[in-house]
Amino acid sequence: MATSRATGVLTYLESRKNLAGSACGVAGLALTLAGVAGAYWPLVVAGLYGAGALIAPPERTAPPPFDPREELGVLREDFGRLRGYVAGVELPSGPGEALAELLELYGALLEPGWVADVLAADPEAVHAVSRAVRQDVPESVDAYNRTRWWSRMAPGGESPERHLERQLGLLREEAQRVTAGLHEVEARRQQTHTTYLEERGRS
Repeated sequence: MATSRATGVLTYLESRKNLAGSACGVAGLALTLAGVAGAYWPLVVAGLYGAGALIAPPERTAPPPFDPREELGVLREDFGRLRGYVAGVELPSGPGEALAELLELYGALLEPGWVADVLAADPEAVHAVSRAVRQDVPESVDAYNRTRWWSRMAPGGESPERHLERQLGLLREEAQRVTAGLHEVEARRQQTHTTYLEERGRS
């Protein structure tokens, strides 16, 4: 209890309110020494301290720490569940191969190592991969399963296989754009380091 109280006192002493109030209180002492405050100098100093504490900006609350690598860890678990789900779905050769290639690409991006570290530093890329793994791919496969059943009852129109193959192709293009963006970031980092070494060598 005493430790908690001492910590609270130290926190207030370091706060903006106390610092602003103290600055105003010092100004009150200066007025007292100049003979302006007169006999009421304690009230003047206290009043200025209180005014300074009131007008001080509020303390800024620090945001909670966030480690993007933790998000990737959860995403890897979801990716493992996605692999288990699609493994139990029977797909024709075309969409099946497209899905296998797409999952291989996601797996390479999420594999622990320097590639995943580059991915973790790009929130938009993490969001794109997360949305694909958790929403786009499972919804595409599930829609194929449901539509395939209906097409057996009422054949005609574009085949569910063709729709699924097109959807997976679009997702592969998106994954390739993410990969290209991460590669560009890494290339810029390498160029920056090369420039730094060259400038250091000239100095």
